[in-house]
Amino acid sequence: SAHFAKLVVEAVNSVKRQTGPDTFSCNINKLKILKTHGGKMHDSAFIKGFALNCTVASQAMPKKIIHAKIALLDFSLQKLRMAMGIQILVTDPEKLEAIRKEEIDIVMRRIKLVLDAGANVVLCTGGIDDLCLKPFVEAKAMAVRRITKADMRCIAESTGATICLSLSNMDGEEAFDPAYLGFADDVEQRFVSDNELIVISESKIKFGGSFILRGANDYLCDEIERSIHDALCVTKRVIESNTIVPGGGAVETALSVHLENFACGISTKEQIAIAEYANSLLVIPKTLASNAALDASDVIAKLRGCHYKACNNINSSDKWCGLDLASGEVRNN
Repeated sequence: SAHFAKLVVEAVNSVKRQTGPDTFSCNINKLKILKTHGGKMHDSAFIKGFALNCTVASQAMPKKIIHAKIALLDFSLQKLRMAMGIQILVTDPEKLEAIRKEEIDIVMRRIKLVLDAGANVVLCTGGIDDLCLKPFVEAKAMAVRRITKADMRCIAESTGATICLSLSNMDGEEAFDPAYLGFADDVEQRFVSDNELIVISESKIKFGGSFILRGANDYLCDEIERSIHDALCVTKRVIESNTIVPGGGAVETALSVHLENFACGISTKEQIAIAEYANSLLVIPKTLASNAALDASDVIAKLRGCHYKACNNINSSDKWCGLDLASGEVRNN
């Protein structure tokens, strides 16, 4: 529809980069697609920035951070627990309480290292204990948990951040280097199509954007996603190649007509094979006509007539003719 066509063009233009005097490249991998249930298909939207289907870990945290310094942690910020199989015998109740306190303090020290490095947005692939949210709130920082690793890699590439797998350094101590931080103009939790999302905007290396697709169920959302992806690939190809071919079966019909004329000039048995191949090319326009509930024989006859005229006149505009499935007529595509 016209609605999705506008979204696709806007999205591809957001990732279009000039590579030469008249050449462009479009990295559609920088475009993200999120699917949410509810609403109508035409409620789908495209937003500039990288959208995460997550919210802040605590409602007391700020919903928007300007000049964000982003830390990417590929581990959990949860109370440390001993690994399976380790047994500790404690005879003094006071020491037992000290062990419990140290389990929390270890995580608190890790959070302090990250915040002291200047981070005001912390994205974590694992969980964040509710007991550990207070330092973020006091520092007026934003913490988001359970980010997917695919999203984490994309954010790292686009913001210049380094994904931190562990805080341990070569000396066996824990530290967080400020060089690991990524940068973005702002990180905001906002309502988009009745859903709360985290949106990272205008990063150091620009994002493309994110599609928010709406649909009644998973099946419909998946179909919309496939159609959007096909449209993105077609638009990308048109921009990068700077060429386009007419649709509606125009190319297949033109090839069929030219091959038939070529076959008539051959007096050997190859004529039969070429003629059969020429006829097989008409399957595509016939299928298009049948799917649109049109009389395939009638419209294909008109279409072939246009292309036969074009064979005798190279400058004729009839060579661009194809099927208009909405009106059921043959037109210049």
